[in-house]
Amino acid sequence: MTEMVYGSVPVQVGDPIIPRWWRTIDRWSMTCVFVLVGIGLLLGLAATPPLAQRLGQEPLHFVSRQAIFAAIGMFLMLWVSMMRPKLVRRLSVVGFVIAFVAVAMLPFFGADFENGAIRWYSLGFATVQPSEFLKPGFIVVAAWLMAAAHEINGPPGRAYSFGIAMAIVLMLAMQPDFGQASLILFAWAVMYFVAGASMAVLVVFAGFVVFAGSIAYSNSEHFARRIDGFLSSDLDPRSQLGYATNAIHEGGFFGVGVGEGQVKWSLPDAHTDFIIAVAAEEFGLICVIAILALYSIIVVRSLVRLMKERDPFIRLAGTGLACAFGVQALINMGVAVRLLPAKGMTLPFISYGGSSLVAAGITVGMLLAFTRARPQGTLGDVLGRAGR
Repeated sequence: MTEMVYGSVPVQVGDPIIPRWWRTIDRWSMTCVFVLVGIGLLLGLAATPPLAQRLGQEPLHFVSRQAIFAAIGMFLMLWVSMMRPKLVRRLSVVGFVIAFVAVAMLPFFGADFENGAIRWYSLGFATVQPSEFLKPGFIVVAAWLMAAAHEINGPPGRAYSFGIAMAIVLMLAMQPDFGQASLILFAWAVMYFVAGASMAVLVVFAGFVVFAGSIAYSNSEHFARRIDGFLSSDLDPRSQLGYATNAIHEGGFFGVGVGEGQVKWSLPDAHTDFIIAVAAEEFGLICVIAILALYSIIVVRSLVRLMKERDPFIRLAGTGLACAFGVQALINMGVAVRLLPAKGMTLPFISYGGSSLVAAGITVGMLLAFTRARPQGTLGDVLGRAGR
């Protein structure tokens, strides 16, 4: 009766964004990320003073920069995690195009800082590695294309995504950056498998990867040297792997003590690629197990939440992001213990590096946005949307 006299009662549309975000976000995964960032700053205090001393900088120069990068990465992670999947997809397409062009222009405008590899742009006050930002953008774009292929009269999204992946791999191999190239291929293969690829196609794809690896071994001295070093039965104690292996052995179960490690004085990449060796030496196996557990919680919880997701795009994109994030961490630690050949890949949220930290924040922000709890509707609703 009141509505008939005074008009309809105003309807409150949803809750404020922050309370709704807090109720739907995976708080366990988000907490693990903050703990990893804290561990990264702690290990930076242990690993970077020798580098700062060699470069004539203040002892905490790199730690303070790491803290700034971490703050930017965490802000972007929280901001992206509040977005709707459709907005994440749109921004990812834009970011992917920008990163793709930036990687393509590296041979002309990039800077060579290490071993002839041209992977960075020098901005004077900092460097940017565009391939770090290309990964999450590619995963979302590839997931969008694969999901579109399931629609009636949809495009051949799988073929398009494979073509884009091959273009990226060729550009990365020219840098050379075989680690990032292999991660791109892995992410695409995982999404393709989840999208319903047959085993025959996956076997052919695996054969293609082996064939491409043999060509790279025959034509790239950089690639061949790393493979030969990994397969060699003799380990040079003065090599990076030699120093890292000895540091892990010396650390034992409880470590030698905070600040007492020696590997940071010998390893030029102790603060980046071999940061886990510093953790193992000074804090012991307990610290390494804790780091492994944190990465595992993020990946496993994300995959479990994605198993309930009925939107093909969200399921594919989230799976690709989670698996790429976890495998990057696994590769970094596997190299340090000589289970894998050297790749030159950072440990997400822990290794020093602005591009790595900021890109990891964006990646996990996307993952948190895709794994937020949301009404799924009935299976009939989903099929009906796919048929329209």
